[in-house]
Amino acid sequence: MIFRPILPQELDAVLSCIQPDPSTMLSADVVRSRLADGEYRPEWIWVAETGPGRAPLLLAIWWGMPGDTHPRSLDGLFSTAASSVLSRPDARTFPPSQPSGDPRSATAAALLTAAHQAFAADGLTALPEYHLFLPPSWRDQPETAAAVKWRREASKAAGLRVVTERLRFEWTAEGPVPSVSERLVFTPEPDDEVFVDLLRRTLPGSLDAATTREALLVGPEEQARNDVAFYRHDMLGERSWWRIARMSTGQVVGFGIPSRNCNTSVVGYLGVLPEFRGRGFVAEILAEITRILATEAKETVVRADTDLTNHPMIAAFELLGYSEIARRLVLSAG
Repeated sequence: MIFRPILPQELDAVLSCIQPDPSTMLSADVVRSRLADGEYRPEWIWVAETGPGRAPLLLAIWWGMPGDTHPRSLDGLFSTAASSVLSRPDARTFPPSQPSGDPRSATAAALLTAAHQAFAADGLTALPEYHLFLPPSWRDQPETAAAVKWRREASKAAGLRVVTERLRFEWTAEGPVPSVSERLVFTPEPDDEVFVDLLRRTLPGSLDAATTREALLVGPEEQARNDVAFYRHDMLGERSWWRIARMSTGQVVGFGIPSRNCNTSVVGYLGVLPEFRGRGFVAEILAEITRILATEAKETVVRADTDLTNHPMIAAFELLGYSEIARRLVLSAG
C-alpha cells in the first residue's frame, strides 16, 4: 500500500472519486473552490493506493487558512473502494495500534499516520484535528452512524483520541434582528490588550472544551493572546465590530467579537466574566453580536458553533431564533 500526497496534474482524476458521503458536506465542486481560495492545497490531499496508476482506495483532504504553511484540520476522509479490497497495513511501518473490524479503518489509520509524519517532518508541531460535519440527528441515521464509526476508529488509531461534539447554529435575515439590550451598554474598544485581559479573566469555568484544553497546555495568558491574534489577523471580520459590554454603572460584564470566515459571518467569540454568569447576559451579548452583523455589516446569515455540553450558550441561541443546522464532531489529540 502506498500513501502519498497527490500531484497537481492528478487533481481532476482524484476529485472524480469523491462521492456524496454522510460524514462530510464536501463535494468535488467545493474542493475546487477551496483550492482556488488557497484553503486546500494538492500537498494536503493524500491518497492510499496499491500502486502507481491505480485508482485511489482512500482519499484524505486537509484544510488551512489561505496564508497557512501547514494544515489545521482534516475536512474529509473518503473511501473509494469496497472494504474487501483494503488490506491491513504493515504494523511495523505504521506503529499506532490498528483498529479491528472494518478494513477501511486500518488502512485509513495508516494513511493518516503517514500524512501526520510528513507534516511533522515539515515543521508541524501538533496533529491536525479531524472535523466531521453531520446532520443534527446523525445518531438516528444508520448510514451516517456507520460512516462515523470507521472514521472514528481510524482517527483514534492515528492519535486523535479526544472527541468533542459541537452544535452548529444559524440565524438568517428571515427572522427578526435581536433588540438592543436594556441592561448593557456596548462600546468599541481599540486596545487589543483590553480584550486579552478579558479573555484571560473569562477562562475560569469556561464551558468551551477546546479553549479550556489549550489554556491548560499553554497557560491562560498565552491562550488569550492567541485568541486575540486569531480574530485580529486570521479571521476576516472587521476589528471595529468588537465590543465591550458594561452595566450602566460602568462595570464590565463581558465582551463580544463578531467576525467572518472565508464563507460567512460568524458569532466569533463572546465571554461573560465569572462574577456575572447565570444572569442572562450571554444572550444579550449574543444579541448585540447578531445585530452588528445584521445591521452594520449587512449580513443575511450568521453562523456559530458551541459544544454540546455548553447549555447556557445553546439556550441563548434558541432564545434569539437561531436554528440548529448541523453537528460537528471534532477528533483531536487533546
